[in-house]
Amino acid sequence: MKYIQSDELLEIPEGVTVSIKSRIVVVTGPRGTLTKNLRHIDLSFSKVGASTIKLTVHHGARKHVAALRTIKSLISNLITGVTKGYKYKMRYVYAHFPINVNILNDGTQVEIRNFLGEKRVRTINVLEGVSVEVSTAVKDELVLTGSSLENVSQSAADIQQICRVRNKDIRKFLDGIYVSERGTILE
Repeated sequence: MKYIQSDELLEIPEGVTVSIKSRIVVVTGPRGTLTKNLRHIDLSFSKVGASTIKLTVHHGARKHVAALRTIKSLISNLITGVTKGYKYKMRYVYAHFPINVNILNDGTQVEIRNFLGEKRVRTINVLEGVSVEVSTAVKDELVLTGSSLENVSQSAADIQQICRVRNKDIRKFLDGIYVSERGTILE
């Protein structure tokens, strides 16, 4: 079954400009500029009011119409990123061997040592636009901040995945670095 026309409305807050040209979305706000390429989805954008954008899919199947809400969420995440920013907090969990975490190359790399007492040094390259710092208020905490939700969450996932316990019972070996809290920089 085809849906003749499906619409979603997106409100743009004050201080944020959204420009869309050939399905490349550029969002500019007080924290910077973010760009998202949406050329793989067939939909049309139109400006309804001064601060409203209408997303429309014509003659779409069910999955094509479902992608409409996803695109709206992607653009609203970009708007939140340039206004408030994103912050992920990660905690080190260990039983016997304390995990040592160092930040290298002006915050572009994270080095993890002594995970489960292993000699192997794990190094993760943090994605562009993400800053990493060791928390001063809480012991054994890493704080990742940035404007792009995709980059911040992917960097946190990379850090968490490189500290997975292999060849042991994961019910007993709960060691690792896990996301403890996520939210925006400006509450």
